[in-house]
Order: sequence, then C-alpha cells, then structure tokens
Amino acid sequence: MLYHEPVLLKECIDGLNVQSDGIYVDVTFGGGGHTKSVLNRLDNGKVFAFDQDEDAIKNTINDNRLILIHQNFRYLKNMLRVNNVQSIDGLIADLGVSSFQIDTSARGFSHRFGGPLDMRMDKRNKISAAAIINSYDENQLQKIFSEYGELRNAKTLAQIIVSARNQREINTIEDLMESIQSGIRGNSHRYLSQLFQALRIAVNGELEALKAMLMGSKNVLKSGGRLAVISYHSLEDRIVKNFIRTGNTEGELEKDDFGTIKKYFEPLNKKPITPGKEELIRNPRSRSARLRIAEKI
Repeated sequence: MLYHEPVLLKECIDGLNVQSDGIYVDVTFGGGGHTKSVLNRLDNGKVFAFDQDEDAIKNTINDNRLILIHQNFRYLKNMLRVNNVQSIDGLIADLGVSSFQIDTSARGFSHRFGGPLDMRMDKRNKISAAAIINSYDENQLQKIFSEYGELRNAKTLAQIIVSARNQREINTIEDLMESIQSGIRGNSHRYLSQLFQALRIAVNGELEALKAMLMGSKNVLKSGGRLAVISYHSLEDRIVKNFIRTGNTEGELEKDDFGTIKKYFEPLNKKPITPGKEELIRNPRSRSARLRIAEKI
C-alpha cells in the first residue's frame, strides 16, 4: 500500500525556493514525499522532519541530512532548540490525513470501514474517539460537532448519542453508525465526513496544535524564509490565512507605538493554490487541498 502521495508537490517545493545549504522543516513527514523532494535540492543543507504517528516514522529516508523527530509539530520551536537550531530557511506543512491512515481500518479514521473508534494520530495519547463519544456530556459533544464539523443539527446529534450510549457503550465505527442513523441529514457521505472530521480534530487537538506550530514558525523562520501550508478544510485555512495576514492565528492586527500596522509575512499567492486537472485525476483525495505560501519579512 502506498503510504501517501504528496499533494501539490511541485508547487510546494518551488514555493519554498530551496537554497542548497539551507535548513528546512517538514512538520508533516508522512510518507516522506515532500521531504525527499527538498533533500533532492540540497547539498550541505538539512531537513528536520516531524511526525507524531509511529507508522510514519517507519518511512524514514536513509540520508544523513535528515533528522526525523517523533513528535507533534506543536513542539516545533522546542524540538529545534533541542537540536541546536535557532533559525530555518523554510517550513512545509501538509495538514491532511494520509492515505495510509484513512485506508487502515484499525486506525478508525474513515466511516467507510468498520473497526475501533480510535482516530488517534499519536497512539501514545490516551483520548480516543470512543472515549469522547462515551464520556463527554451533551454540551461538550454539541460544541465539537458544531465548531469542528459545522453540523447544523449538532444539538440533536449529541442528544441521540447520549441516549444511545445509555443503552450500551459505543466503541466501534459500526456502533456509532448504527446509533446515529436517525440523525443523519442531507447527503450521508458528506454528513459522516463532517462528523468524523469533528471527532478527529477533537481527539488530536488539531487546531490548537496548528496554532502553536504557526506561532513557533514566526520565531524560527529567517527573514526571507518561506512558509508553505496545505490545508483541507475552512477551519484550518482560516487560521493559516489569518496568520499570514497578521502574524497571529486570531487575525488581530497589531500596531506599533506610532499606529503603524505590523506585518510579519508577505503572501506570495493572493488566492490559495489548488490541484490541477492532472493531479485530481491521479489523486482524487487532493481535491480539497489549498496551498498558501508566504515569505517572512
């Protein structure tokens, strides 16, 4: 099984403007596709790659210019310091779930398969999707479904789940699907995708991790360094867009003592770059990818 086909590969690597002696970070190593392409453009440079998934770590590349770090990218700044790196020339982040993770039923990321209701990117974490479904109260579940899945009937869905789990625990994807049938609205595939997205974000603290990583990147990117981030849904893309525009993830403009708006990044594409026809045919899962590239001022 192909672990993952790198998305918008040429666009990302070209956007990084890789310098042969530069230091680069790939915060989402996955199958190593983006990292390998950066390495191909380096002479004496280095790549520091992060991944919290032990399955991804097995894809390591035999190259002494690569340092692979088994950690969540929220620890970007700290882990670079541990490795005596104070500044970098570029950073790439592909925020999507890998094909391997989606297609491995035991990981529980897809509603198309049966299996445990897990969804942990890092198996060292204790909180799984099943734990959330079975232990969070109705208001907490509603908030997750509404904010992370943008489900319009989040309150009703939370009520249905609480009622169902009072009868028996919901531990598998099959259990969950059976429990919520009466709550599915509109296109079932879309609805379930939004529900699973919401649970995955909650299990892995994805938005908080993204914010921490971006703020860390502001501290380590050199002036002229490049940031390339691929997002897959509006919640991620909004955070990335805000960060590039204002230098913070909330999108709040900062001013100096003279009232001049502070600017930290120069966006290199006004609109996000999306996959072309050939890539969409080759890799249909890339259809929702949105790439934003910016240069540190």
